[in-house]
Amino acid sequence: MNQETVIAETEKYYLPVFSRNQIVLDHGKGCKLYDMDGNEYLDFLAGIAVNALGHAHPVLVNAIAEQAGKLIHCSNLYYTKVQADLAKTLAEVSGFDRSFICNSGAEANEGALKLARKYGHQKAAGKQRIISAMHSFHGRTLATLTVTGQPKYQKGYEPLPTGFDYVEYGDIKALENLMGEDVCGVILEPIQGEGGVHVPSDEYLKQVRALCDKYDALLIFDEIQTGLCRSGKWFAWEYSEAKPDIMTLAKALGGGFPVAAFLTTERLAHVFAAGDHGSTFGGNPLACAAANASLKVMREENLAVKAAETGAYFKTQLEALQKKFPDKIMEVRGRGLLLGMELSKPGKPIVDACLQKGMIINCTAGNVIRLVPPLVITKAEIDALMAVFAEVFPEF
Repeated sequence: MNQETVIAETEKYYLPVFSRNQIVLDHGKGCKLYDMDGNEYLDFLAGIAVNALGHAHPVLVNAIAEQAGKLIHCSNLYYTKVQADLAKTLAEVSGFDRSFICNSGAEANEGALKLARKYGHQKAAGKQRIISAMHSFHGRTLATLTVTGQPKYQKGYEPLPTGFDYVEYGDIKALENLMGEDVCGVILEPIQGEGGVHVPSDEYLKQVRALCDKYDALLIFDEIQTGLCRSGKWFAWEYSEAKPDIMTLAKALGGGFPVAAFLTTERLAHVFAAGDHGSTFGGNPLACAAANASLKVMREENLAVKAAETGAYFKTQLEALQKKFPDKIMEVRGRGLLLGMELSKPGKPIVDACLQKGMIINCTAGNVIRLVPPLVITKAEIDALMAVFAEVFPEF
C-alpha cells in the first residue's frame, strides 16, 4: 500500500473532522520522523507536545513491550503495582497528595470540573459557577468545550451546559468583578497554548490564587500542554509559586501513549466518595507503564533543566529572526520549549513551506507559529530549522 492509497482510504472511511497534511508518517527515531516514501522530517510539533522523549525512546518502548506481555488491562476493582507506582511518582514530582488516572486531557479536565462542582455543592446551595479564560482550550467534550473560551468550538453544540463564565486572560480586574460566593472553581492554563502561546505575569497567577482563597473557590490549572518539563520547570505554575488546588496532566505523561491524570490535595480528595467518579480504561497497566517510563526519563535526564536551557537558546534564535523580518514577525513569546511566533498574517504558508523542506511545525490561533518539539531536541536540530526559516520567510 502506498501513501496515496492510505490517504484515499482514510478520507473515505474516517469522519471528516481533521485537516491533514498530505503525508503518511510511518516511523520515527529521536526527533526525526519518516513517511512511507522514506522522506525524513525534523519534528518540532511532537504530536502537539506529546512525544516529549522523541520517537521510539528505548526506555519507553521496552516498558510498553514488557507490560504488554504481562497484563494490558484489568478493572479498577483490583489493585496493580504499576498503578500504585505511578500514583506515588506523581505525588513525588508534583507535591500533590492524590491523583486520578484517566485516558485524555479532556477526561482529566472533566474530572477536575466535577470535583470543583461537588466541592461547591458541599459548601453551599448555588455554589456552582466556574470561570475560565477567553482564548483558552480545555477539550472537546460538552463540558470542556463549554469551559473553553473560544466560541468557534462551541458552535452547533447548543444548548451548552450552564454555570460557566469567561474573563479576559491576564486581566485580574475582570476576574475580580466576576468573582462571588457562588463560584466553585476557576480554571486556567498557566500558559495558553492553543490560544496562541500567551504567557501571563507571575503576579497575575498569584492574584488569581488570592481571589480563589477569598471566595473559597478551587483553583484549577490545566497543565496538559505546559506540564511535565515543557516550560522549563516541572509545571508552569511553579514560575509564580501559585500552587493550584487541582492540576490536570496529559500529553507528555505517556510519552505518546494515551494517559492523563488530575491531581489534588488530601483534603479535596475526600470530596469524592466511592462511585462518584470512575473510568473503565483509566489507570490501566499498559498506560501506567508508559507513564512510569516517561517520568523516569524526565527525572533521570533532568529534562526540565534541559528544556529551560535549550528553550532559551531557541527563543534567542527566534528573536534574531524577528529582527530580520520585523514586518512579518510581530512577537516571540513562550517559556522553555513552548514557544510561539506571532505573525502579521496567517501562518499556514510558513507551515506548508517548512514541511516541503522536511520540517514539521504548527500554526495555532491562525497566525501563531507554535513550536513544541520533543524535550530532547538539540541545538543542532534547532539550527537546522532556523536555516529553513531563513529560506522561507523572505517569500512569506
